[in-house]
Amino acid sequence: MPEDARKRAARRLSIARGHLDAIVRMLDDPDAYCVDVLRQIKAVQGALSGAGEVVLRGHLEAHVATASTRGDSVEIVEELMEALKYT
Repeated sequence: MPEDARKRAARRLSIARGHLDAIVRMLDDPDAYCVDVLRQIKAVQGALSGAGEVVLRGHLEAHVATASTRGDSVEIVEELMEALKYT
């Protein structure tokens, strides 16, 4: 994966971690408002989704786009389909 993609994905995951830490703190507070917790959960989901998109794009650019030249197109496609099976 290209270095800039690694940095962008790491940044998004760092943001997700911050939101997740906030959720845990909120749940320790008996007065935490449920809607605020839900908003934080959506923020984590968004940050994770964004990180996944960055990693996917990096993989497409670095590996999939050059698969035919290397002769491993079938393997690359199967690997990617397996990785995306649960999304």
